[in-house]
Amino acid sequence: MKGDNSMPALLVFLLLLELHFAFAADEKAFIGINIGMDLSDAPSPTQVVALLKEQKILHIRLFDSDQAMLLALANSGIQVTVSVPNEQLLGIGQSNATAANWVARNIVAHVPATNITAIAVGSEVLTALPNAAPILVSAMKFIHSALVASYLDSKIKVSTPHASSIILDSFPPSQAFFNRTWDPVMVPLLKFLQSTGSYFMLNVYPYYDYMQSNDAIPLDYALFRPLPPNKEAVDANTLLHYTNVFDAVVDASYFAMSYLNFTNVPVIVTESGWPSKGDSTEPDATIENANTYNSNLIRRVLNNTGTPKHPGVAVSTYIYELYNEDSRPGSISEKNWGLFDSNGAPIYTLHLTGSGTVLANDTTNQTFCVAKEGADPKMLQAALDWACGPGKVNCSSLLQGESCYEPDNVVAHANYAFDTYYHKMAMASGTCYFNGVATVTTSDPSHGSCIFPGSGGRNETFTNSTALAPSESSTSHGTPCHFSHTYAWINTLFSSLLFWYAFPL
Repeated sequence: MKGDNSMPALLVFLLLLELHFAFAADEKAFIGINIGMDLSDAPSPTQVVALLKEQKILHIRLFDSDQAMLLALANSGIQVTVSVPNEQLLGIGQSNATAANWVARNIVAHVPATNITAIAVGSEVLTALPNAAPILVSAMKFIHSALVASYLDSKIKVSTPHASSIILDSFPPSQAFFNRTWDPVMVPLLKFLQSTGSYFMLNVYPYYDYMQSNDAIPLDYALFRPLPPNKEAVDANTLLHYTNVFDAVVDASYFAMSYLNFTNVPVIVTESGWPSKGDSTEPDATIENANTYNSNLIRRVLNNTGTPKHPGVAVSTYIYELYNEDSRPGSISEKNWGLFDSNGAPIYTLHLTGSGTVLANDTTNQTFCVAKEGADPKMLQAALDWACGPGKVNCSSLLQGESCYEPDNVVAHANYAFDTYYHKMAMASGTCYFNGVATVTTSDPSHGSCIFPGSGGRNETFTNSTALAPSESSTSHGTPCHFSHTYAWINTLFSSLLFWYAFPL
């Protein structure tokens, strides 16, 4: 109709949106690390920075603006996100002058020597400190104004991390929306992020999603373990396939923002991880699972896969966290999210082959898959039978008279079969599990003329197989208490997930 410009305007909008995400797709995702210091024997800031450099960690997030740490980071080149702690939020949100003083003391005094690139204003304020919610956007605006006055606004972004529990009905992701109670805060907050070119900070914890799901979420789906296409979760509205919880939660935030008509604010994940130890109520807080989750997460982020809704668009992520914090209050798992102990020794060996140089504690090329000590002999035999059968491992070396026949027992034979399968699958995380009877070790199990794959004794080339190793089943669990997350969306999840996968033995 003459004079109706709605269609051209719509086309311009769609073109701009496409250009925005095309630009975002060109950006490379990064892995960062959160640094908490609730340690009884805390390393000095200089020691922390030395560990970061040794591990080639170039992006960190501090939960405060510790002056000694900021000084130690000077001239390191490490990109730093500093934080306004929740206890300082009320003062900053009610006074422009207080915000300006905070920026002068904690930002201006340290740049450019310290490479500060973002300010996280508060942490999970809407759920952890709801009485401060009305002044959250004011605090962000006051901080940003102070950066503008110091000509730092183009270099330093301002945002605030959210708990994923503010997203309701998050599966399928296409029907997700923010808790409408927070609309008076969320709408101006998103307008601020959009107008300043900042990003939506989101904390994503598949561990808690899994724990709270009453077995509706399989462990494999939470850990990024591979799923066959017919076992992936499918969003019936978009027909997008989801192979892991992480992607589903990130896309739920994109859909929730679009429900409020914000379609060009990128997501950055400010916290994600998996605890390596827990009590009897958290049996899945294990070193193996923490290793699998974080290794797969790092690879997923760095290969710029993006999410089903925005493939190829970077989802940079900060792992929670650098150190185990033994002084943190709460359950055992609360103290065991770290990649390193206070001395800088790795809690476990990450499997990062092909993921670049980040986190140099990767020694995957010297790792082997063997039977776990004390494993049930019947389960070992079943796993051995699987490896030499459906797993397509060449077990001829285990025949009588061959190099690996002796010692003739199930443990020794399982060691060889497990490790052969593990290396055939390129040492991918989750391929040394075998229903809990296998584990990764750095000790070469070769003996005599029986040389294991990956050993310095020989150099073998393997072809990937489509068979996948038996994987862990979900177990019962108790209620965790980390950042007081509540997952109201789980009720919807029960009826919405279309396909789930469980490996047979």
